[in-house]
Amino acid sequence: MILTSKIESFVMHCGEMGSRWGFNRTVGQMYGLLIIHQEPLTAVDISEALNISRGNVSMGIKELQSWRLVQVQHKPKDRKEYYSPAGSIWEMATRVFEERRKREVDPTLSLLRDNLLDDPANDKEVYAQEKMHEIHDLLETVTHWAGELQSMSPDKLNTLMKLGAGVTKVINLKDKLINKS
Repeated sequence: MILTSKIESFVMHCGEMGSRWGFNRTVGQMYGLLIIHQEPLTAVDISEALNISRGNVSMGIKELQSWRLVQVQHKPKDRKEYYSPAGSIWEMATRVFEERRKREVDPTLSLLRDNLLDDPANDKEVYAQEKMHEIHDLLETVTHWAGELQSMSPDKLNTLMKLGAGVTKVINLKDKLINKS
C-alpha cells in the first residue's frame, strides 16, 4: 500500500501526537492510518504501509486494543483479521481521555489523598499539604466535569463547545460590570 503525501503527513503527525497521548510513535501512526482508511486493514496492510515489522504491528494492535481504540473484523471465507477504529472520532477522544485519567490522574489523586490523611509534622509540611489540597481539588473538579462531558452526546458536546467562547464573553462582561460598581 502506497500512501499519498497528504495521508503520509497525517499518519506521521498522528505518530507524534500518539507520544503525547500516552502511547508510542508507531502505535500513533498505526491508529492514524486506520482512522483515515475507508476500509479495515490487515496487519500485512499496516506493516507494508508503515514499513514496520509484523511483530511491531501485532504489539501495536494489542496496545490499541487495550485502549479500546480498534476493533477486529472478519470477512466470510477469509481467515485474516481486519482492523478498524472502534467508534467515532468523539468516542476515540473520550476513550483516550478516560485511559489517560486512569493512568495519570487517578494515581495522582490516590497519592494526594494518602498524603492529606497524614498530619503535617512542621510548617513546611503544612504549606505543602495546602498546595496538595489545591491540586487535589482541581483534579477532582476536572475529573467530575470530564465525567459529565463523557455522558453527553456528540451533538450536545459540540453545542457546548461552540457556546464556550460566548460563555467566556458573558463572564468577562459580568466581571467588568462588577468592577465598575
